[in-house]
Amino acid sequence: MTAQPPPSVLAPWSGGQITPRAHCVLAPNPGPMTLDGTNTWVLLEPGGTEAVVIDPGPLDEGHLAAVCRVVADAGARVSETILTHGHHDHAEGAPRFAELTGTRVRAVGRGHDDLADGDLVRAGGLELRVVATPGHTGDSVSFALAADHALLTGDTVLGRGTTVVAHPDGELTAYLSSLERLRELTGNGEVTRILPGHGPTVPDAAAMVEFYRVHRHERLEQVRQALADGAAGEPDPVEGVLRRVYAEVPASVWPAARMSIRAQLDYLSARGA
Repeated sequence: MTAQPPPSVLAPWSGGQITPRAHCVLAPNPGPMTLDGTNTWVLLEPGGTEAVVIDPGPLDEGHLAAVCRVVADAGARVSETILTHGHHDHAEGAPRFAELTGTRVRAVGRGHDDLADGDLVRAGGLELRVVATPGHTGDSVSFALAADHALLTGDTVLGRGTTVVAHPDGELTAYLSSLERLRELTGNGEVTRILPGHGPTVPDAAAMVEFYRVHRHERLEQVRQALADGAAGEPDPVEGVLRRVYAEVPASVWPAARMSIRAQLDYLSARGA
């Protein structure tokens, strides 16, 4: 059976107040790879005065100002700026946002401000737990917001469609392991809702994670078959797999498909498949 995404993810998306603690400010950078745009998340404990901002997004002064307004209108200030990963559509505006708010930028791979698996990020009564979810990129992390039973996933799980394993930094073995970890979090009821880096929120987190898992394994089988059908003997096996497996994918996302194919070929090669 072909994996199908939960139907709720097809709804229009414009951001706004999503949970008691999470407000999304949608960045004005829609596109084939960013869907409706980058979701910048403002997290604030009800009645609190300290906010955490996740993924300030592109370097767009209007967008950064809009994020600041959401915080100010709540009678709060930004105390932490953190990143799910370093891709420009999530992180390009972070240094400027840090200047505007007087905060540091925390992420994986930033020295003394590094985020590590299991770390707790606290601000005015709000508490986030860092969940390492490498695979989309080597530095990808998610954040568990236990009070809202929500998980902020960056590009590890999107609100629509599936994400790219951004080879060579992204790596499929790590990504599959991250999906297994998310399966545990969503399967035990700890996480019921996904707040992604792009696209609408996902109210059935377990169903979406299972869709991602099944889809990835289906793609691997399709790639194996494409190689057996002749792609392995072509001058560029990546293009051979692209034609055979990703024929239905719009040309606008072929660059992303090629990255995922390279990650799949590396994965299969390492296993002698």
